[in-house]
Amino acid sequence: MEENLFTVLWAQLLWPLARVLFLVALGLVVANFIEALNWSHRLALLARPLIRLGRLSSVAGASFAMAFFSGVSANAMLSEAYDQGRIARKELVLANLFNSLPRFFLHLPTVFFLTAPLIKGAAVIYVGLTFSAAAIQTLLVALCGRLMLPPPVDEGIGEAKDARKITWRQALKKSIRRFRERIPKILYFMVPAYVLFFVLGRAGFFTAAEEFVAGRAWFLSWLDPKAVGIIIMHVTAEFSAGLAAAGALLADSSLGSKQVVLALLVGNVLASPVRAIRHQVPYYVGIFPPGIALELVVVSQLFRMVCIGAVGIGYSLFG
Repeated sequence: MEENLFTVLWAQLLWPLARVLFLVALGLVVANFIEALNWSHRLALLARPLIRLGRLSSVAGASFAMAFFSGVSANAMLSEAYDQGRIARKELVLANLFNSLPRFFLHLPTVFFLTAPLIKGAAVIYVGLTFSAAAIQTLLVALCGRLMLPPPVDEGIGEAKDARKITWRQALKKSIRRFRERIPKILYFMVPAYVLFFVLGRAGFFTAAEEFVAGRAWFLSWLDPKAVGIIIMHVTAEFSAGLAAAGALLADSSLGSKQVVLALLVGNVLASPVRAIRHQVPYYVGIFPPGIALELVVVSQLFRMVCIGAVGIGYSLFG
């Protein structure tokens, strides 16, 4: 019994927690290393048109570029800039939302090669619509920044002051020193949050929440009943379960591609909030202050739901 308990704790709590802590730690070191080498402005050049449109700082641009490779490092850049007073809370929220497009590309290979074998041609439509939602979100955030943020100050002056040469060894030492200052806060907030969410998961809280959402599917009466089955599998199990159900219904011609795609989009919208709170909040509180971490997750999910809902409605009407 003790061995079984240890196996469960190791597989479901200790190892995942150690892995997340390692990734967050590595992300912070990389982010600080880039900042120490004064590379943020160079990375920001990749998103200059959108950055200028949204009146965002070079930190947001650098985070946008970094998000194509590492979401943790991208968030760590924003957290460091916020802690140092280089960006305000409003820009922090917008910059986090701004990274939806690179986050999409970061997960694109996994999503596409999971969907393509199961739903074949419908995979192209599904991936195309989710890409459109991410692109719309990024553009909307840029427009919101244009309306909500003041014109940026000339960052070239500050960059010139910090343009003195620094070696890679000095940059690494500086990033490690900064990381050592942050690690107590990471452990203080992240470990209890991760343990709490593990306990809630074992107690069935998230399963009950997912079943609650799936059980109140009366508002999906406009869909074929078979398509509702895909949504329920998507919400109560996982994305691959919904895909398997969709693939089976497509194979025997019980549903057409359009109904399958709409069902997957609806399942995506309904399943994401619970899973985001379950998986994102524990690691976000290791990077951002707890209140800001929760705000970022909630706002991000709301924005994402609206954008996916918009493309889904558009596809339903005109697809």
